[in-house]
Amino acid sequence: MTNTCSRRNERGVAFPSPIVMLSIVAVAMAGFAFVATKDRPVDERRVTTTSASQTPAPVATAPVSPTKTPKPKPVIKRGEVYVEVFNNSGIKGLAATTAAKATQVGWQVVGEDNWYGVIPASTVYYPERLKAAAKQLALDLGISRTGLAVEPMKMDRLTIILTADAA
Repeated sequence: MTNTCSRRNERGVAFPSPIVMLSIVAVAMAGFAFVATKDRPVDERRVTTTSASQTPAPVATAPVSPTKTPKPKPVIKRGEVYVEVFNNSGIKGLAATTAAKATQVGWQVVGEDNWYGVIPASTVYYPERLKAAAKQLALDLGISRTGLAVEPMKMDRLTIILTADAA
C-alpha cells in the first residue's frame, strides 16, 4: 500500500467577520464627521416643553425687580421659657440679682445656684430650638455672649452662667 497523500493548496482570501466590517465603517464615518464639523461654532439653544393645556406666559414689558419680603422675627414669649441662673464668680448674690432682673423683664426663672467650672465670660447657653430666645435674654440682661448648651445643662431651658464681668 502506498500512501498517496496529496497536499492541498489552501491559499485563498479569508473575509473578516461582519462585526469587524461594521466597526471599520463606524470609525470611518466618525472621522469624516469630526473633520466636517471641527471648525463649526457650537449652536446651543434652550428647549422648553409645554403641554397642550398650558398657555404661554405673557411677556413682561418692564423688568420686574424681586421684592424681598422680610423674614418674620420669631415671637418670643418670655414667660414660657424656663431660665436657670448660675454664679461662677466670687460675688455673693450675683445669681439672685440677675434672676430678679430676668423675672422683672418677664422671663420665667426656675432656679439659681453656683456653677463650678471655668467660663471665660458671662454667657447665655441655649438648646438649638431656643436660640432666638437666648439672644433676646442676653439683650435684656446686657450679656454679650451666647452659646450652645452642653452637658450637664438641661436642654429644655436657657442657662445663664455669670462671671465677674457681670457685676
